[in-house]
Amino acid sequence: MAPVTNDGPSNGPVKAKEEEVTTQPLFEIDDSDLSRLLEKPRPLNIERKRSFDERSFSEMSIAMSPSRNSNFYKLNDNSSRGGFDNLDGVYSPGRWTGTPRSGYFEPHPIVGEAWEALRRSLVNFRGQPVGTIAALDNSSEDLNYDQVFIRDFVPSALAFMMNGESEIVKNFLLKTVFLQSREKKVDKFKLGEGVMPASFKVLHDPVRNTETILADYGESAIGRVAPVDSGFWWIILLRAYTKSTGDTSLAEMPEIQRGIRLIMTLCLSEGFDTFPTLLCADGCCMIDRRMGVYGYPIEIQALFFMALRCASLLLKRDAEGNECLDRIVKRLHALSFHMRSYFWLDIKQLNDIYRYKTEEYSHTAVNKFNVMPDSLPDWVFDFMPTRGGYFIGNVSPAKMDFRWFCLGNCIAILSSLATPEQSSAIMDLIESRWQELVGEMPLKICYPAMESHEWRIVTGCDPKNTGWSYHNGGSWPVLIWLLTAACIKAGRPQIAKRAIELAESRLLMDGWPEYYDGKLGRFIGKQARKNQTWSIAGYLVAKMMLEDPSHLGMISLEEDKQMKPQMKRSASWAV
Repeated sequence: MAPVTNDGPSNGPVKAKEEEVTTQPLFEIDDSDLSRLLEKPRPLNIERKRSFDERSFSEMSIAMSPSRNSNFYKLNDNSSRGGFDNLDGVYSPGRWTGTPRSGYFEPHPIVGEAWEALRRSLVNFRGQPVGTIAALDNSSEDLNYDQVFIRDFVPSALAFMMNGESEIVKNFLLKTVFLQSREKKVDKFKLGEGVMPASFKVLHDPVRNTETILADYGESAIGRVAPVDSGFWWIILLRAYTKSTGDTSLAEMPEIQRGIRLIMTLCLSEGFDTFPTLLCADGCCMIDRRMGVYGYPIEIQALFFMALRCASLLLKRDAEGNECLDRIVKRLHALSFHMRSYFWLDIKQLNDIYRYKTEEYSHTAVNKFNVMPDSLPDWVFDFMPTRGGYFIGNVSPAKMDFRWFCLGNCIAILSSLATPEQSSAIMDLIESRWQELVGEMPLKICYPAMESHEWRIVTGCDPKNTGWSYHNGGSWPVLIWLLTAACIKAGRPQIAKRAIELAESRLLMDGWPEYYDGKLGRFIGKQARKNQTWSIAGYLVAKMMLEDPSHLGMISLEEDKQMKPQMKRSASWAV
């Protein structure tokens, strides 16, 4: 596979009228900011692990089972102690051609098409690739789909790094950390110093022959909500880059260290909260519209946990770093206990909630959040299998959102927020409820959909989030890379293989849509953009991870034994 080239459009489909946006503050970055650290990363002399295709599914399932061999993907992270994680003998990146090294995998014809489409989405700034645009769909108005989103770029970045092409990721990380340092305002209100942009756009001035970067911190977003997840994804990607390349010089840069500390300071600031979880507004993450996720959404809490762990590995142990590390360790212990205790739901916990008493007042209260048993939705009793469980969508005073959210549960597995037993229970749930959560196109972003009166009240009659569409029960192909990574880590790769085969049967034929509609994900989304970059990249990452599971080391964290809870095994794990 050829290295990253500049064959695609340098800035994506930028409209002429957008070049006139000069009244807004533009943030320019000098070439010297980037070029001074673009030397080749230090290579790793590591023996490569056997490819996934060299082992049978049954062998892999046994070998990777948490109860049989918890060290199969040992990553030596030691997150509670801080400092860079040990890369020796763990991960060896290499170029991927889509051609298997043994007879198990057959190269799929859409792999080459996917790589070509991904390269067409490249965005260049002053001759250097800095990201990929959200979609290359010329059939409709661009809106903000011609911008580089931090969360959208993550699967693209992983795909390039798995193929041995890390320069674009380094450029992206440097550009975005410099954008973080810009003053950010919405109307007359100044945002926190650590806020990362949701997206940025490269603007070309043909008269002056100059390029500038325009960043969006939420002031242009629907609902004007700042992206809480952007900073977390940035830290997670920084750790993935360090893990993939062995190049610690980027993370050790003063600007990068400061960027990590600013994000951590923003999240760890003291307030009136009595919980270690982060209080968030609707629309602050991948679900960027009103969907009733305000409060303590699982997606943000899982990403927060993973970012805390990654930051503890990346921060230098100097005076400033140690002060931040102490706060991170304390928060990690509190957050892991809170999430595993109060967000986890299996059939035993569901039965306990069903029998809750209310209005309890003491430190010995069982119903700590005063949840009314009558508020339990009817569907959850049928949805919950005897063997299985998941982290529910939200927990706050007198409120439990029992919806399943795919991204939060997959990140919980990858970050080891979920215990090995809980990870297996999540896999059991996916297998037991395949039709509901996967259907004909992976994967449901959440389940079930809100309809009728509930849809009107919760979404405000949002025409884009009608039942079983978009964020409201729609099926998103991008999530397949997260499912694949979670399945491999949990020792259940056959689940991922089955989902990938479903996606392969339609994605290229349908033009790489953003999402699918319907209870089974049978129909291309009514407003779905075609040639959606993260649908393309998500497929490639999933495919490469199945071929070589050592790639999982970039995005996975082993359980920190110091945070291991003194809890009984999940009821769903019992035979």
